[in-house]
Amino acid sequence: QVQLVESGGGSVQAGGSLRLSCVVSGSTLSRYFMGWFRQAPGKEREFVGAIWWNSGTTYYAGSVKGRFTVSKDNAKNTVSLHMNSLKPEDTAVYYCGAGPVGRNTGWASSYDVWGQGTQVTVSS
Repeated sequence: QVQLVESGGGSVQAGGSLRLSCVVSGSTLSRYFMGWFRQAPGKEREFVGAIWWNSGTTYYAGSVKGRFTVSKDNAKNTVSLHMNSLKPEDTAVYYCGAGPVGRNTGWASSYDVWGQGTQVTVSS
């Protein structure tokens, strides 16, 4: 069973940067992809980006492409979300998730396990 523990997040002014980390444990990671989603109050959970653990291939939502980067550290079993040029509309609780290879990385329903979530607040 995969377990995910997130860290990072916080408050930043518009234009600033933050990094979120997600430590992964408990399973053979090559069988999974890792994704980042976010959820603002009153809104559905929204895809941000994802990475296939085996190949390192990444996918991004159009709203964050060019500003956010998903990366992995095999030695530390960690997936990170590097967020640059942050905007107030990026304010949300951010979640990392793990799903088995073969499903659609952009769908929240594809993920079997989620981290606890971490708040990101961007002020104008």
